[in-house]
Amino acid sequence: MIHREGYKTLTGILAFLLLVNLIIWESYPHGPGKWISFSISVVIVSFVGWFFRQPTRPAPFADEFVIAPADGTVLNIDEFFVGEFFQDYCIRVSIFMSGGNVHINWIPLNGFVRYLGYNPGRHLFAKHPKSSDQNERSTLVIESSNGNQLMVRQIAGVMARRVITYPQVGTEVYTGGELGFIKFGSRVDLFFPKGTEILVKKGDKTKGNVTPIAVWN
Repeated sequence: MIHREGYKTLTGILAFLLLVNLIIWESYPHGPGKWISFSISVVIVSFVGWFFRQPTRPAPFADEFVIAPADGTVLNIDEFFVGEFFQDYCIRVSIFMSGGNVHINWIPLNGFVRYLGYNPGRHLFAKHPKSSDQNERSTLVIESSNGNQLMVRQIAGVMARRVITYPQVGTEVYTGGELGFIKFGSRVDLFFPKGTEILVKKGDKTKGNVTPIAVWN
C-alpha cells in the first residue's frame, strides 16, 4: 500500500518517464535504447513506490511507554539545551531514518498538542550534530493526561525538502496515529524531561509504532 504523500510524487514521475519513453521510442524505434529506458523507468517507479510504502502495524496500548515515532537507528542519547518552548536541558533521543526506512512518523503517546512550530532552516546531513536546531524542522509538544510533556522534532536531511506534520495545536492525539511524513532521508528527535527512564541505547534499531523508547516516571 502506498502512503497518500506518495501519490503526487509518483504521478509526476510517471508522467515524466512516460514522456521520456515516448520520445525515445519515436526517435529510436529499432534500437535497444527503448528497452533500456523502459527498464530504468520500471526500476525508478518501483523504488519510489517502495519508498512511500505504508505498512500496517497494530496500535500500542501501554500508556506508560513512549513508543518510537519512526523506523531507524538510535543515533545518540544526550543532554541538549532546547531553546524552543522548554528553554531548558532535556534528554534527547535521536532516530536517524535512512533512505531504506519507512518514512511515516507515528504519534508516540496519547495526549494533546500543546505547541507546534516550523522552521525552514538548512539541509545539513541528518547525522550532523547541528541538524537538530539548524535544519528544516517541525517541532511539536504533546502533553499527556498526567501533565508529562514530550517534544517531537521532525528534521529534514540533505535530500529531504519537505517536512509534513498533521496534528494542529489543541487537537487530541493518540498513540499509533500518523504524526506526519518526511520525504527522502531524515531524522526524528525526542526530548524528554531530565530523569526520564530511557529504554534504548545508541545503535539500537527502532520500529515505528512498536519499539518502546522510554517510560514515564
